[in-house]
Amino acid sequence: MNLIADPIAALASPARAAAGQLARADRPSKDRALLAAAASLRAKAGTILAANAADLAAATGLTGSFLDRLTLNPARVEAMAVGLEEIAALPDPVGRVLSEWTRPNGLVIRRVAQPLGVIGMIYESRPNVTADAAGLCLKAGSAVILRGGSEGARSAAAIHACILDGLRAAGLPEGAVQIAPTQDRAFVGAMLRAAGLIDLIIPRGGKGLVTRVMEEARVPVLAHAEGLCHTYIHASADPEMARAILANAKMRRTGVCGATETLLIDAAIAPSLLPLLVADLAALGCSFRADARALALMPALPPATEADFSTEWLDAILSVKVVDGVDEALAHIRRHGSEHTECIVAEDSAAAEAFLNGIDSAVGLWNASTQFCDGGEFGFGAEIGIATGRLHARGPVGLEQLCTYRYRITGTGQTRP
Repeated sequence: MNLIADPIAALASPARAAAGQLARADRPSKDRALLAAAASLRAKAGTILAANAADLAAATGLTGSFLDRLTLNPARVEAMAVGLEEIAALPDPVGRVLSEWTRPNGLVIRRVAQPLGVIGMIYESRPNVTADAAGLCLKAGSAVILRGGSEGARSAAAIHACILDGLRAAGLPEGAVQIAPTQDRAFVGAMLRAAGLIDLIIPRGGKGLVTRVMEEARVPVLAHAEGLCHTYIHASADPEMARAILANAKMRRTGVCGATETLLIDAAIAPSLLPLLVADLAALGCSFRADARALALMPALPPATEADFSTEWLDAILSVKVVDGVDEALAHIRRHGSEHTECIVAEDSAAAEAFLNGIDSAVGLWNASTQFCDGGEFGFGAEIGIATGRLHARGPVGLEQLCTYRYRITGTGQTRP
């Protein structure tokens, strides 16, 4: 056996066996597991919250946004349970006929969705990803090996125990959802080099994690980029709508990847609207980094550097730039963005269409907060990241994105000439 693969061989072997069983499992079995796991999350909420309290007590030197992502409370435990129930209510993605056609020789060809196999999920800080990833992978017919951040290890283990309760209740193999037995960084390296044992790696975390995964992986990776999201307020925007959207997009939760990090505002509307926007966000605890044109309107704001516009703050900080129309807004996004999520606030439908057609990001919104970039809000039940690369599906990764396909061909005795 390859020595590099040895650290995860004990997990990968049962995962591979479980993946074979899950690929053949019917929808009722998978849904029973999800519903039982949801019930277990509720029943063991006290245990989960106690584990999370221990994680938080041990956490030192972390930013406020990181602590927010790490923190669980009764509402967030309930949201995990509801997410699993919503996944159960979704159609089974496995076995869907994606397309079908008949050749002149009479052969009927169908493209059919099938599971990926064994997925390696590497994530940081957010314990709820344990439930989200387990639920989505299970319903999509794939086994998953979970490796969460060391800061949330106790929380992840408590959530994982509830997932195992669900698998046992449905008679499905416990190897379908496994969690790393160690927080040693070497285990991550072993996962990344486990070609033949793991079929796909999905990273969910900060730029450092994703960069390491992309540089070291010998296994295919579903790319995930940092969330350097923009809200662009066009000259035609309704001012009150713009104020409400920006306040939510920036300050609802500053540490999530869908939080707006940069405000772009049209010069035509900036003199009247920018002071109101700044006042709204300042009252919510936000600080600012403003370009020269914004400073000309509001000299008291801190000046922005060029690097500020390429920074994912994940905090109550907003970069501000005044632009001349859609083209300049798009040019700025192309230069500084991470191809995650962009919003335009506008009443002019032609301007909105030009903006949405001009971005190259996974998600574009018109007159809605960037914080809607979330699998649950898309109706996916949950998500395990925002895919941003050009070589695969883009946007929140839900059930359909966790399937590949194969071909089934039906004949009537044809032989090839």
